[in-house]
Amino acid sequence: MRQTETPSSQTPATDTSPTSSRPGTGARWNTVQPWLTLACRLGLAGVLLYSAVSKYPPALSVQAVEAYDLFPPDIARLIGYTLPLFELALAVLLLLGLATRFTGAVSTLLMLVFIAGIISAMARGLSIDCGCFGGGGQVDPEETTYGLSIARDIGFAAMGAVIALWPRSPLAVDRALGLFR
Repeated sequence: MRQTETPSSQTPATDTSPTSSRPGTGARWNTVQPWLTLACRLGLAGVLLYSAVSKYPPALSVQAVEAYDLFPPDIARLIGYTLPLFELALAVLLLLGLATRFTGAVSTLLMLVFIAGIISAMARGLSIDCGCFGGGGQVDPEETTYGLSIARDIGFAAMGAVIALWPRSPLAVDRALGLFR
């Protein structure tokens, strides 16, 4: 009598199961992921660097923070002066690929705070420029771009989330230190 093999006893040469195409399980993802993270690192670093530089002189940043009408003047001034420095520090860490997971997570949280501030201004009927890339302050109601600003910041938050979830990337100090292989 001849015994037939059952499908469970066969071992395929390649895994073609649906799980092999999910992130983290397939060879394609393992090849693409570091480059995707690098693109997100460099893109978000560029955005944060541009944002920080565009807020100088600091009076522009202070004016933008005060326009949200969320903080007492002294706190708004403190935020206005320190926010560009904080954005610059995050940009440098992302460019270097140092403390990558932490920096990605902090960048995501920062974008969520920005989104909350924009939603707050919109809900309270304020007509302001978000001040994200310089400027800020009162504008005519038809000049507000709340929806665009929120969508843009959601995209930036997603980039930070990619970096936080999958920090391994080329050209990173973390990798040179052996933190992510």
